[in-house]
This record gives sequence, C-alpha cells and structure tokens, in this order.
Amino acid sequence: MRGNGLGSWPEMEPAPAAPPRVRGVKAAMRGNRHPARAANPRPGTRTGLSISGAIGLVFLPFVSGYYLSYLYRTITALISDGLTRDLGLSAADLGLLASMYFLAFGLVQLPLGVWLDRYGPRRVQAILLSIAAGGALLFAIADSFALLLVARVLIGLGVAGALMAGLKAIVLWFPQNRIALANGWFVMIGALGAVSATQPAEILLAPLGWRGLFLVLAAMTALSALLVLLVVPEKEQARRGSAPTSVSVAAIYADRRFWRLAPLSATVIGSAWALQGLWAAPWLTHVEGFDRAATVNSLFVMACALSAGAFVLGFAADRLRAAGVTQAGVLGVAAALSVLAQLALVMRWPVPPLMPWLVIAALGAGTVLSYAILADTFPKAVSGRANGALNLLHVVMAFSVQAGLGFIIEFWPSENGHPPMMAYQWAFGLNLALQAAALCWFAVASIPSGTPVYAASVHSRKRAVGSVTPPPIPYEAAIAAWADRVEAARLQLRWWRRAAIASMGLVVMLCVAALPLISPMSVVHVVMVGTR
Repeated sequence: MRGNGLGSWPEMEPAPAAPPRVRGVKAAMRGNRHPARAANPRPGTRTGLSISGAIGLVFLPFVSGYYLSYLYRTITALISDGLTRDLGLSAADLGLLASMYFLAFGLVQLPLGVWLDRYGPRRVQAILLSIAAGGALLFAIADSFALLLVARVLIGLGVAGALMAGLKAIVLWFPQNRIALANGWFVMIGALGAVSATQPAEILLAPLGWRGLFLVLAAMTALSALLVLLVVPEKEQARRGSAPTSVSVAAIYADRRFWRLAPLSATVIGSAWALQGLWAAPWLTHVEGFDRAATVNSLFVMACALSAGAFVLGFAADRLRAAGVTQAGVLGVAAALSVLAQLALVMRWPVPPLMPWLVIAALGAGTVLSYAILADTFPKAVSGRANGALNLLHVVMAFSVQAGLGFIIEFWPSENGHPPMMAYQWAFGLNLALQAAALCWFAVASIPSGTPVYAASVHSRKRAVGSVTPPPIPYEAAIAAWADRVEAARLQLRWWRRAAIASMGLVVMLCVAALPLISPMSVVHVVMVGTR
C-alpha cells in the first residue's frame, strides 16, 4: 500500500518511527488523530466553551459578517435604477458590475482556505471585513463606472471569507454531532441578508438614496469587523500560528471522496444562487406575467424560503442522522426535489408559479449539508481548505450560469420588448440537464463499490475435452492470482456501471434539452435560424 497517498487505508499502514512529510488527507488524519486536545484549554470538553458561550462569543459575531455578505450579493438589483439614472450605466454595465462580486469572491477562495487553517478564522475575518467596509465607502462616493468596479471588487474580496470563516469557527468550537445543525442556523440567519435586500432596504433607499445606503452598510461592516476582532476567542494553535500542514488544495481536489460530492453540490447550489440572484425576476416578469410589485414580493418570499431552507435542511440532517440516514442521502433527496422543481418550470406543469421557485431558493442553502459532509470526510486541520475548494466550485458555477443563460437567451429575437418564453425554456433546460447528470453521478458514486472476495481452494483439474493438466502451483500463489482476477473483474464491472450511468445521464440531458422542441413555435424558430 502507498504510505502517503490519498487512497491509503489507515488500518493497513505500519506506524513509522519518525513522522514523515505527508501529502494526503488521510495520511494527515493518521498523523494527528486528536488535534483538538492540544488546543482545548479546558480538560473534559471538546472546545473549551459551553454551547451558549460558543453561540454568544463565536456564532453571532461571525454570522453578522455572513448576513452582510448576502446583503451585498443581492443589493445591486435594488439600486440598479438609481445607478442607471445617476451615472448613466447600461444593462451591460450593470451585468458586469454585478458579476465582479462573484469574480472577486471566487479568486480568493483557495488562498482563503490556507489562511483560515494557518491563522484562524478570527484574524482572517476581521481583516477581510475591514476591506469590505472600505469598498462600501468607496462605492458610496464613486462618481464613475471605473470606481464602482473597483469598489465592487473590494466588497467581493472583503466578504469572500464570511461563509468559510464562520464554518471554520463552527468546526473548531462546536461538537461534531451539532455541526450540521449549527451550519443550518448560520446559513439561515445569514440568508436574512437577502431578505433585507428587498423590501426593508427599499424603505431606506427612498430617503437616503443608494449612496446613503452604502454609507450605512460601510458602518455596519466596520462594526462587524470590530466585533469579530474583540469578542471572538482565539484557539491556542491559531494564537501561536499553526505549522503549515503539508496537505495542499491540490491533494483535496485529487481526493475521490471530494469528487463524489462536488459535481452535485456545485451544479445544484450554484444554479440556485444564479437563478435566484438574477434570472428569477426576468422569468416571473416575462414568462409568468408578474408586474413589478408582484415580482418584488415574490423575491422577498424566495429570500425567506432560502433562510428557512437552511434551518430545515440542517435540522432534518441532525435528526435523521440519529435515525441512521446519512447527510449525503438528505442532500441527494433535496437535490432531486430541486431538479423536479426546475423541470416543472421548463415543462410548464400546472402548478402555482411561485412554488417551484420556493424549492429552488431553499436548495440554495444546501451548503449546510455539503460542508457538514466535508467535515465528516476531512480532518479539522484542513477543513478550511476543503470548504474553500468546494465553495470555489459553487461560485464558478453561479458565475457561469448567470453569464451562460444570458448568452443562450440572446439567440432568440425579442418579442414585445423582451425575450420569448421559449428562450428561457431552452436556457433553463440546458442548465437542468447538467444538474440531472450530476445527480446521476452522485447516485452512482454513493453505491458501495466492490464485492467481498471469499477465500477459495484451488484444485488442478483436467479439462473435459482433450486438455492437459496444468502444473500444480503453491496455494498462496493461487489465492493471490484468484484475488487479482476478482479485483480486475470488479474494476471492469465498476467501469461498465459508470458507463451505463453516464449513458443514462446523456440521454436525460438530451431529453431535457429537447423539451422546448415540443412547442410548435420552437420548431418554427429553429427552422428559421437554420435557413438564415
């Protein structure tokens, strides 16, 4: 067996005389099976804080930053009219300005995981929120599009660690069996920022304007940074500055266990973020025929569903885990519901128009399950890197869906001043096909691979028709040869099974992509485009 690979098994490894430099995640777990014992200042407890102390001194300061992160993410839609009126921004300018948040957010995810593991969430969060406060202040006083872009980038960089730092703090200070529930509460309260970016923010927008609103946000962000710096306790290991672990982000990306989860989590959660953050409003307006008031109210209800979904998913995972249901199973069922909800939109099933959107919005909080699964998979020493590696995929998917759907919708000519329903069906259908394929992969990867190899006695027998008797071989060699053949058969079976599931996923993708062709108008449009 390999001594330091990701695929090595701890129970089969001999104990080394001197701890070698390890690169694999499982090897790091073997090298430090109880990392919390040295960091806990109080014997007899896992974290050195009671649950109430962890909530008051750790949870609340970090969740304030995550609340602001959600608010900054969704506030652009509310102030877009003011930006267009005051600075003359076009629709393309607004799209670029909004996407800068995700771009800056994604760029910092990988180094962020290293910073969190090395320096601790307290110091990292306080510094980053200070940058976000400066970005909000610059946004408030900006008088050109270039300054707005710079300010938006600073805001994205500053709040990029809000979720990861909070999750890292939860891993450090909360009991292992309460991480999923704590994650659920964390995302639920943070998602209230999306709720605040609708009707509550519009109440402040009228008297203050968008510049005054961002001055208020800058002050709130600076206060949150100060709260984290002064209130949150420091782990002893973070206070000394932990020794850099040899487990790299590349090792996490090379771990098969990570890629069992990542495609489904990235496609479903990233799509939920992108749809709720940008494409829900055009769908409700252009496809469902909602007016502005009804659309704003619908976005408010969806934001509430996002917040409630975080609590429901975390609570369900916490309770079902005691009953033997894995968190991966809960995530799979929740993702399947999201896929069905999007299928209802594309197929125009006769359901209340807002109901599928509530399911999609609630699945935007599926990170509470994804990060809880990672917490069970990887050691605490690399939890920041593992969470950052997955969150980067979430952000990349959200950015890609927001931009990609727009390019697809642009293929259709406008009708009555906006894209036709068919354009949205095609765009949503193609994105749905990716999620369906990821769900199939997750289901296949969740099946325990391999069949037990039973001991067998090997006898030399003469073949029935004219064959010679092979020379006898030692029993141990025969057992080894038999095991090799069985392992090869198992590997071949595994690959054939994956090929079958991949074929099924391809069929699902093609079927979903062809759904809009059911419409006669879609056929006419395709023919017209082909004859140009």
